[in-house]
Amino acid sequence: MVAHKHPSPTYFILLLITITRLISTVGKTSQWKAVLPAELAGVDQDVFDKLRGDSEALQGRVSKDYGNMAREVPLAVFHPASANDIARLIKASYKGAVPFKVAARGQGHSTRGQAMARGGVVVDMAGFRERGSGVGIKVSNTVDPSVGYFHYADVGGEQLWIDVLHATLEHGLAPLSWTDYLYLTVGGTLSNAGISGQTFRYGPQISTVREMDVITGKGETVTCSSQTNSELFHGVLGGLGQFGIITRARIALAPAPKRVKWVRLLYNDFSGFTKDQEQLISITGRKQNIGLDYVEGSLLMHQGPINNWRSSFFPLADHARIISLVTKHSVLYCLEVAKYYDGQSENNVDKELQVLLQGLSYIPGFYYEKDVSYVEFLNRVRSGELKLQSQGLWDVPHPWLNLFIPKSQITDFDSGVFKDIILKRNITTGPVLVYPMNRNKWDNRMSASIPDEDIFYTVGFLHSSGFDNWKAYDTQNKEILQFCNDAGIKIKQYLPHYRTQEEWTNHFGPKWRTFVERKQQFDPRMILSPGQRIFNNLN
Repeated sequence: MVAHKHPSPTYFILLLITITRLISTVGKTSQWKAVLPAELAGVDQDVFDKLRGDSEALQGRVSKDYGNMAREVPLAVFHPASANDIARLIKASYKGAVPFKVAARGQGHSTRGQAMARGGVVVDMAGFRERGSGVGIKVSNTVDPSVGYFHYADVGGEQLWIDVLHATLEHGLAPLSWTDYLYLTVGGTLSNAGISGQTFRYGPQISTVREMDVITGKGETVTCSSQTNSELFHGVLGGLGQFGIITRARIALAPAPKRVKWVRLLYNDFSGFTKDQEQLISITGRKQNIGLDYVEGSLLMHQGPINNWRSSFFPLADHARIISLVTKHSVLYCLEVAKYYDGQSENNVDKELQVLLQGLSYIPGFYYEKDVSYVEFLNRVRSGELKLQSQGLWDVPHPWLNLFIPKSQITDFDSGVFKDIILKRNITTGPVLVYPMNRNKWDNRMSASIPDEDIFYTVGFLHSSGFDNWKAYDTQNKEILQFCNDAGIKIKQYLPHYRTQEEWTNHFGPKWRTFVERKQQFDPRMILSPGQRIFNNLN
């Protein structure tokens, strides 16, 4: 006789627990499905499992941004485990009877809701990075007959530039072009342009990209470069997220410097300040390693502190002397420059710097210099950020306004805005940046829109305010824009914010037709980045 083995009591207990959990999970899924908006009904189970539509997910960081002035609650938040998940999500929308909007959100450093998706799905790229599911950061070398030995990094669009810096430095390499703040995603800055004081010499960050993987508005993953699928490549760079989500970017690298000579000079005359800036950005001989590596400028006024969150530079012992000068002139202009060096160039860097600065018309006796590491210089904003965070002053409204202004009209802007609107309103408390760029460092085939002059200026009003008074700054911004319009100053907004298609048409100018054609080609159902309000005008 064969003995039959009966399941033990433990087996039945485990089976009961499993069934209970399954019923609980099915119940939760059914509950979520019961409230699942009709627009999301077409997604497959695997995509569905990565969607969250509970109030905790929807009311969190995905419904606000760095600006803290706009709030848009999406239908759901998507937590991809791979780039293919993102492609399947977009494809489900593209094939659906009623497509839903999709916005990729990295650090949410937009200021007017550009990373949001009212009535759509926000893709949580920060979580994607934290789970390590993307491309990551891979440094490589290859031989390119056209440029010789070529260094590059393949970087996930969700990666932070600070992490790109540290990863490439392990190989003695680094990208050439940066933003002033490094805790931004690669995909985010490349969708705008990516600018700072290095742009005059090395171009914006979009000019350093050699290849990308992009998920289009059709849910197709496409590898593109200036030679292959070039329309998508040039469209995405500076394209404000309208044509695809960047999942990989190949960034050109160069040998990294070790240290930086960092100098600030003060001016009371705007004409001399701009003349000197324009002279310095004209010296860009990379092969001979002459010229500066960084040129920026800013304003000093009574409303703002001598040192600010972007960096503490001026010695405390000189504050009274500088404040006295501000009182006398109302506005001072600060020229900020840097020259990189390493062990080989260390002996000559001081002499080269003095030759470059010789003959400049800054105020005698107001020359300030620091010698810092390359990382300390590039990451100079971080310490100010951490200080503000500790004081609860980082996550406040930021009614920023960033403009590109033609060189021929920058003096009119100074007299009409800096010396009139800003001083009269007397509310500006954040940094005000003003520095020039060379147009020939930009590729006109890319979507980014800039003034049609060889030299143009970036002006950034980087306001911080309380939650009860940000509208005063917003009103000042509108007054500045109205002044430019009335005076015929042909500005372009950087990190643009417009509410009508007419304004967008004017912004892109001769590029508008191409922009629309690319949208029809790569995102014909108008799915991507609705928060920009280019093709999906929201009130």
